[in-house]
Amino acid sequence: MSGRGARPGGALPGRASVVVIGGGVMGTSIAYHLARAGVRDVVLVERDQLGSGSTSKAAGGVRAQFSDVLNIQLGSRSLEAFGRFGEEPGHDIGLHRVGYLFLLSTSEQVASFEAGVRLQNGLGVPSRMIDAAEAQRLSPLISTEGLLAAAFSPDDGHCTPEAVVHGYADAARRHGVVIVRHCAVTGIETTGPDIKAVLTSRGRIATSDVICTAGAWSAEVGAMVGVELPVQPLRRQIAVTGAVPGMPSDVPMTIDFDSSFYFHGEGPGVLLGMSDPEETPGFRTTVSDAWLPRLHAAMSRRAPALLEARVTGGWAGLYETTPDHNALIGEAGGPARFLYATGFSGHGFLQAPAVGEVIRDLYLGREPFVDVSPLRAERFAVQEARPEANLV
Repeated sequence: MSGRGARPGGALPGRASVVVIGGGVMGTSIAYHLARAGVRDVVLVERDQLGSGSTSKAAGGVRAQFSDVLNIQLGSRSLEAFGRFGEEPGHDIGLHRVGYLFLLSTSEQVASFEAGVRLQNGLGVPSRMIDAAEAQRLSPLISTEGLLAAAFSPDDGHCTPEAVVHGYADAARRHGVVIVRHCAVTGIETTGPDIKAVLTSRGRIATSDVICTAGAWSAEVGAMVGVELPVQPLRRQIAVTGAVPGMPSDVPMTIDFDSSFYFHGEGPGVLLGMSDPEETPGFRTTVSDAWLPRLHAAMSRRAPALLEARVTGGWAGLYETTPDHNALIGEAGGPARFLYATGFSGHGFLQAPAVGEVIRDLYLGREPFVDVSPLRAERFAVQEARPEANLV
């Protein structure tokens, strides 16, 4: 795309009212929400292509089935935004509202999800507990052996991460945001308590306001201004298969909570993945076969029909993890006007629309629709960790 907002290799703006660092779904959502609210001279800088970090490697799930009130509220608000994305900002994101199905194999898991469903229902989320037989009707390829119950919410689903990024980016440009790709941030210039400029590989941008949405690289950006953002990168891998006989087009995002193995429809085949407890923090994004024996074991137990599917592709991406697997959202106590939205630990994509609203309001000095102060980065220093139980 050409025009005022597209600067892949042209001159860097010398000044901005605010610089957003990071061109994934979080950065583009925030830039869009700021500009649509009337903030002028917004500049977004991305060191590579838009969405080339964690966003493009995401599984694309969108949900409100969480154990934490804030995550439920952020997920639910974002689901509403995804549902109207075709009208505003105006882009087809391939949204499939097929639901999320959590398969539960222990009494402890059942009790935890029963409590979660009560909490979700109280916040307007139509989740419910179901038995193993209904779970199999919804997701016919699963085995119910050892399955005690399941939790299902029909409003959840999945969509295409890259489409969401480009939808936000195109709309942000229409509202005057300047997006500069292939532009790495090398430093942030401060004088006393104030930000003066963002320094990049392409030059200096004078600004007093910075928003960090650098995902797995956020700790480095925070360190530029002496702000601790406890984010670590952790590799997660995904595989995609060819056509799967008997796979319905409306199969839910299905998660075996015991093993973290999950799958959803991807064209005629499936996209599948799971966590690897032996993975250690780091920026590795090479594809490894080390996780496959654990994946195959989980598939054999919970979805043996998928073992016959031919793997046609796959990739590795980075989770941006925090100590309690909950996000960091807020404004630093110093320097002034350093805001951040990062560390989403696997649920950043699905919360990006709502977080865009929240950061917009924090930036403008308005009260957001939800109080995110419990997610401030300083919570770990005062032992106010806020763990999320429903992790994938």
